[in-house]
Amino acid sequence: MPAAHPDLRDSPLLQACRGEASSRVPVWFMRQAGRSLPEYRALRGSGSILDAIQDPALSAEITLQPVRRYGVDGAILYSDIVVPAFAIGFGVDVTPGVGPVVAEPFRTKADLDRLRPFEPAEDAPYVAETVRQVVAELGPVPLIGFAGAPFTVASYLVEGRPSRTYGLTKAMLHGDPDLFRALLDRLADMAIASLLSQVEAGASAIQLFDSWAGALAPDVYEEHVLPASAKVFAALAATGVPRIHFGVGTGELLTLMGDAGADVVGVDWRVPLDVARARVPGKAVQGNLDPAVCMAPWEVVADRTRDVLRRNAGRPGHVFNLGHGVLPELDPGVLAKVVDLVHAEGRTDG
Repeated sequence: MPAAHPDLRDSPLLQACRGEASSRVPVWFMRQAGRSLPEYRALRGSGSILDAIQDPALSAEITLQPVRRYGVDGAILYSDIVVPAFAIGFGVDVTPGVGPVVAEPFRTKADLDRLRPFEPAEDAPYVAETVRQVVAELGPVPLIGFAGAPFTVASYLVEGRPSRTYGLTKAMLHGDPDLFRALLDRLADMAIASLLSQVEAGASAIQLFDSWAGALAPDVYEEHVLPASAKVFAALAATGVPRIHFGVGTGELLTLMGDAGADVVGVDWRVPLDVARARVPGKAVQGNLDPAVCMAPWEVVADRTRDVLRRNAGRPGHVFNLGHGVLPELDPGVLAKVVDLVHAEGRTDG
């Protein structure tokens, strides 16, 4: 594993992830690199995001853009949760304006043969190379690597495209639980391989995106989904890097998500941060400003930002973030002001 920058361990982000007091409340934004930035649109051009991801120099520059613009306390790798499935030839593409689309969705036990083990060095060496290039430029700012949680990736492979109901996914989960469990186990192994490769290349923290787990009832999540996510977090424990667990609409699942093994639990905007803290005792929390609020007048944005800080009440272990990703139509100048406000007024007691 490469040597970390000497100042990284004491960076505000990693301190907060460990539940420690820090010099300021750290802040970064999911989807901070992307279409909201004019410099991204100028650089990115057209074509599939999967093509861009395969260009390490381009992906590294895109990863660095928001760090330079906003002064955030962490970079998030420019990649996509379907990269491992794409790289092994499952037939996944990302259609602009739609999202991940699968030519031949996962349907039967025979489709397990299409999910061979993911070998990062052979299948997607460009991801680790992007990590190395980013880390070489970041200095004392940590890079967060990530992967898709088994359930969320499975929902794309089974549905064949983004879904609002997850009908096919739930039908398989309940109707053929053994097959669904085998699918999640394969995807957990792929996530583990990807995350370990990113950490080895220099990522200082990792986030597991279970974006659509909120579609499940708690008992269903606990029985059918939590074990696969827990497997991922357990495999990363020996690396020593902080592990973040995030999902949308997961208010009723927060306690269970905290039990899966992460150090930090991400909170969307539907649950007040103080309420969320009570649901994940002993864990750091990440969140949770509503992304859409950032389109309101600045006075409103500032008030809602301060409300998040107030609800945390100065407790260590808070990473300020949005409750989901940056909206493409958002004025990046607003996010710059949010960063300044959090850095100026956020505090943690030691």
